[in-house]
Amino acid sequence: MGFRSQVTRHLLPAVAVFAFATAQPVLIHAANWKQLSPPNSPSARSLCAMTYDPVSKKVIVFGGLGANTNLNDTWAFDGTTWTQINTTGAPPARNGVTMAYDRPTKKLVMFGGFNGFTYLSDTWVFDGATSTWTQVNMPTPPPKATGAMLFSDPVTGRAIMFGGYDASKPVPVYSVTYQWTGTSWKKLHPATIPIPRAWGIATQNPPQHNVVMTGGSGDTIRTDNTWLWDGTNWTQVFPATQVEQLIDAGYVYDPAAKAVTVFGGVAETWEWNGTTWVQVVPANSPSARDGAEMATDPTSRQTILFGGAVASGPLNETWQLVGK
Repeated sequence: MGFRSQVTRHLLPAVAVFAFATAQPVLIHAANWKQLSPPNSPSARSLCAMTYDPVSKKVIVFGGLGANTNLNDTWAFDGTTWTQINTTGAPPARNGVTMAYDRPTKKLVMFGGFNGFTYLSDTWVFDGATSTWTQVNMPTPPPKATGAMLFSDPVTGRAIMFGGYDASKPVPVYSVTYQWTGTSWKKLHPATIPIPRAWGIATQNPPQHNVVMTGGSGDTIRTDNTWLWDGTNWTQVFPATQVEQLIDAGYVYDPAAKAVTVFGGVAETWEWNGTTWVQVVPANSPSARDGAEMATDPTSRQTILFGGAVASGPLNETWQLVGK
């Protein structure tokens, strides 16, 4: 069995993928995708960590699953090209990991992942002012997990983590919410707890001062449902149209569209407008892929998508969402 087959077996539990919607989706045609040709790019990969860093004012990428191995390199996108950052003390190689900006500490926070053999529970922070990674050791870290969803809290700006997956556990998918304190993870106890999931969609929706979450793998549990985090509690909402259960999709808030934008499934683009999910039908689009990542760069005013994997292997394409 090849490396990729071993990783895929651990990363993607056997699930039934449902694509039910409560109504036929409204289709809009105002957006388009444009493939960019940066002078330099990271090697092909999927399931990497990627987000915008307000300190360095660049989109940061770490690790991911390459053609034959997991990676631990760090790259920055300045709106025009990618540049590899020669960091000291970089985290070990991994995939299935996400990171989020923690406003009080002005650092990116990254947790867990999968190294090809075991699930991880280490926490690392990236300082965009010095381009350095630092491991944060703590007496009791959260349980090992891959596919956990990290996002910035809409009220405090703290990095928040929800969910994750560990095949070695009797109940492999988590439904716990954690808050980063700057030195450790604090388990939160919201009044309402969403359906457990990993590799889902969870990102800020600034106009409504909340976070929207949907999709992911719930093992044998349906995750085609939408939840909102307001900084204190989770609330399930029931939009007129529900996006299908997307796993390993790219997602980000797109200021130009004024909507949370998602790319996944069979090359579908969706937007959450604060009330319902709307499918976008662009004239041009990236091909269908798993494990692509998205980020919005407010400095260059671009929403970009990078990487992902198809049947023949990982990609290193960079795409820009335009036309709004």
